[in-house]
Amino acid sequence: MKISIVIITYNEEDRIEQTLKSCSEIADEIVVVDSFSTDKTIDILKKYKVKIFQKKFIDYGSQKNLAMEKAKNEWVLNLDADERVSKKLKENIIKLKQKHEMNSDGFLINRKTFYMDKWIKHSGWYPDRKLRLFRKSKSRWQGRIHERLILNGKIQKIDGDILHFTYRSITDHIKRINRYSKMQAEDIVRKKTKLLFLRFLLLPPVTFMRFYFWKMGILDGFPGIVIALVSCWGTAMKYIKAIEIKREKKT
Repeated sequence: MKISIVIITYNEEDRIEQTLKSCSEIADEIVVVDSFSTDKTIDILKKYKVKIFQKKFIDYGSQKNLAMEKAKNEWVLNLDADERVSKKLKENIIKLKQKHEMNSDGFLINRKTFYMDKWIKHSGWYPDRKLRLFRKSKSRWQGRIHERLILNGKIQKIDGDILHFTYRSITDHIKRINRYSKMQAEDIVRKKTKLLFLRFLLLPPVTFMRFYFWKMGILDGFPGIVIALVSCWGTAMKYIKAIEIKREKKT
């Protein structure tokens, strides 16, 4: 079993090297699709045995599909530029690679997130199971943001975590949700979702309750309340922007 590691990047000079180091031991090749980074990301990639392709960013699904298509091996491990392979996950993937036959077409992996100097164990962020190790011939990414892998086959779970070093700061968190909310708003309008104003009034507080109480964010301390508040704000923003887009279309 040979594995291609596939990664998409844009201005990741501060963390891409740690990602590459964490997965180099299990990679038979590493494929990166970059969205024309303006920092030192490409220079760092060139220091490693990485196949680099560049494509203008349209959405996350299409970027990841291109990266998968460029992989030469049937088995693919998808990583984001802010993720690393834990020691336990690495050991279990090495064991998988030694097998001659595979009883599965894909593997779910827990993702553990480091946020505000703390590993988040609740808040709906852990275990954040992701389908990341898979046969590319049976798989396809769908979605503009919060993309998901559609796999036609048998799925199992593998022990170990993908370590997620997500938002660089609270400011980065808010900026990214603001960017995502525009794309989400466009999707809401395209789907002709009804009762936008009512959703704007009701869903943000429900979102806060979901993350802080139902998902036990209260146990994550201060980061837990920040996650709940920012998620609440993000829900409000996508409906405000959807309402704005609809009004602009009528004028």
